[in-house]
Amino acid sequence: MAVFNLTPSDPATFILTGIPSLEAAHIWISIPFSMFYIIGLLGNFMVLFVVGKEQTLHKPMYLLLCMLALTDITMSTSVVPKALCIFWFNLKGITVGGCLTQLFFLHAGSMTHSAVLVTMAFDRYVAICNPLRYATILTNARIAKLGLVGLTRAVLIILPIPLLLSRQPFCDNHIIPHTYCEHMAVSKMSCGDTTVNRTYGLVITFVVIGLDLTLIALSYGLITRAVLRISSRKAHQKALNTCTAHICVMLTSCTPFLFTTLTHRFGHGIPPHIHIILANLYFLLPPMLNPIIYGVKTKELRDKVGKYPCRMGSPGETDFKPV
Repeated sequence: MAVFNLTPSDPATFILTGIPSLEAAHIWISIPFSMFYIIGLLGNFMVLFVVGKEQTLHKPMYLLLCMLALTDITMSTSVVPKALCIFWFNLKGITVGGCLTQLFFLHAGSMTHSAVLVTMAFDRYVAICNPLRYATILTNARIAKLGLVGLTRAVLIILPIPLLLSRQPFCDNHIIPHTYCEHMAVSKMSCGDTTVNRTYGLVITFVVIGLDLTLIALSYGLITRAVLRISSRKAHQKALNTCTAHICVMLTSCTPFLFTTLTHRFGHGIPPHIHIILANLYFLLPPMLNPIIYGVKTKELRDKVGKYPCRMGSPGETDFKPV
């Protein structure tokens, strides 16, 4: 195994230890990590490829799926490759600049992901509560603008975090007991006053993310009210089916995120390796499961995805035709 030659005494370097107390099992842990990551990449790139190729899928719902796929790729790629370098090659060193860059991308990706989920909830609300006006309210251009607003919001809100941390003096102990540079873990490395950093982090978590969850809950509250007013049982079922995929994605994304955030800040009795495994699952499970969920629950997407392996596997389908 190659060993990174920078030591914790290098003032420009942090040392990521991986998963504390499970160092001997790093190789075994890397197997599900790498499998989940590869499956997630293949699934999300397949969604991007199919939606890009198929003109019939150039609709608001599928543009939102592409945005979700891009945020999933960003989040997992900002974390997993470095974790695998630690597990496989013992490359634990990361520069302060690299650490703050990783921190920015993973948190900005996470916040953009949250904004996309809010937009998807609004999309379902309009589809069920105002179906006749859906095409005029949610155009492709409007969805693109909402995505840009979500990205801009994430950049503007997250950018102060690495900027504030870059001004902090760091202690001699540069060892971060984690697989990636998380905001609170890096803040603990500082010898200066981190009150502003900690307060800002709490505000982001409980105000911004809380606002997103409130908007999603409001959308589904209005959807539920509209569905209960429908007399037809078949129409009930159809309306609920349109929301199933988004609800599943919400559960796979928000559950590990909230559990990780709350246990990291308040679960002091929970062993560190449990914290870190849960934190990594947030960047592994949603990117892997989201394409599967939408592929299973969305017939139009499923049919389009299914025809590409059939094309490649059919030797008779070529560009050469008899004259």
